[in-house]
Amino acid sequence: MATRRDVLSEVMQGVAEIKAHREGKKLPASVPVLTFEEFELLPEEEGIRYELDEGTLRLREFVESHHLGFVIEEMDFRLAPKTVRNPDVAFVTTEHLKRIDLDRTPVEGAPALAVEVISSGNLAQDTVKKVHQYLSAGSQAVWLVYPALQLVEIHESRKDVKGGHVREVREADAIEESKLFGGAKFSLPLRTIFHIRKQG
Repeated sequence: MATRRDVLSEVMQGVAEIKAHREGKKLPASVPVLTFEEFELLPEEEGIRYELDEGTLRLREFVESHHLGFVIEEMDFRLAPKTVRNPDVAFVTTEHLKRIDLDRTPVEGAPALAVEVISSGNLAQDTVKKVHQYLSAGSQAVWLVYPALQLVEIHESRKDVKGGHVREVREADAIEESKLFGGAKFSLPLRTIFHIRKQG
């Protein structure tokens, strides 16, 4: 199996944009691609941190109690030869776990579910690109969590709809999902997941 260094010799334009933003620079018309070493040295974003603590805990408890797989935070997934993504939260099925080593990163293949928390700094085109990459690589669903808008946008992979199916769940409602979990019904009221903490 290829090592992390072998897998990535270049990082996508979105990472270069993040680096430029953090350094207060404007991107040139042609964005230079970061090396893998530069990517690994990127600092954590400071300022506002959006958390999914309660939602992650509920999802993890649900998945474990039904023996469906594993819920992981901040794990690299290799979606294509030169594409590695790191969702905020991911659900990996028991079947997928049999084919991978969680101690080796990036994990081969897409998670069944990728959850991304979207802040004002995320560009729409990058978010759309991520969704398409996850679904094209085999994810069954991508949940985009928008704390500022108090909603979750659910993108589902469907063979009968090109590009998948999209639905919105607002704060007063709950995410209701069973197809993704082999028929077991998962319910998560959105009011439990919108926690925003300002860091000093």
